[in-house]
Amino acid sequence: MKWKFRIPRMPRASRRVLLWAGAVMAMILLWMAAPLALRRVAFFRVRQVELVGVRYLDADRVLAALQMSPRASVFDDMEVLTERLRALEGVADASVIRRPPASLKVIVREVEPVALVANQRGALGAVDADGRSLPYALGTLDLPVVPAPDGGVVGVLARVQAYDPSLYQAIDAARRMDAQRGGGDVQLELGTHRVLLGPNAGPEVIQAVMLVARDLAAKARPYTELDGRYAGQVIVRRRPRNGSA
Repeated sequence: MKWKFRIPRMPRASRRVLLWAGAVMAMILLWMAAPLALRRVAFFRVRQVELVGVRYLDADRVLAALQMSPRASVFDDMEVLTERLRALEGVADASVIRRPPASLKVIVREVEPVALVANQRGALGAVDADGRSLPYALGTLDLPVVPAPDGGVVGVLARVQAYDPSLYQAIDAARRMDAQRGGGDVQLELGTHRVLLGPNAGPEVIQAVMLVARDLAAKARPYTELDGRYAGQVIVRRRPRNGSA
């Protein structure tokens, strides 16, 4: 006796799904394998690098940080290049974008400089909001001068820079008012004027001082000091307070 078995046929819709799935998988594998193959093609070797966001850093130093070989390809691992840039002193963040056939676009966000501080040899150098040295050329900088690497003074400057850029731009120098006694108050020098702030001056105090300064300027009223160290008020002095000069 013979037995006959009939193999069930797959529904047409299911076959289409499998065909599409197979095509998608093939495309994914091709996409993953393509960079490995294209890296060896001379046509895709990097011949141009565009730098975006570089203001203070030396451009040659940024390019050197990429550590690209003469045979570097636009299909190399961009994450490796990005991490090399992020490790560069003075770089807050970075990204590298492919521009086939032979270009890369490097976008850099630099650490914002806050002040110029004299080092142990007396030379001025830029520092960030935490008082850390930055490898920036002085010719590109117009920053307040701080006589010593004082984190408290630099911190006040950083807050003024963030909360009121126009006030910050007017500052020529800054120093601690009573460093010998360990005082934390800070004196900002703006031409012939002075602004006195506490070590923890926040946005309300900084903005209040600036509003008073603008009001005095609009009314052409002379003053020497604006003292914002007292809660809820800004004291205007025509003569500097003893010990603040």
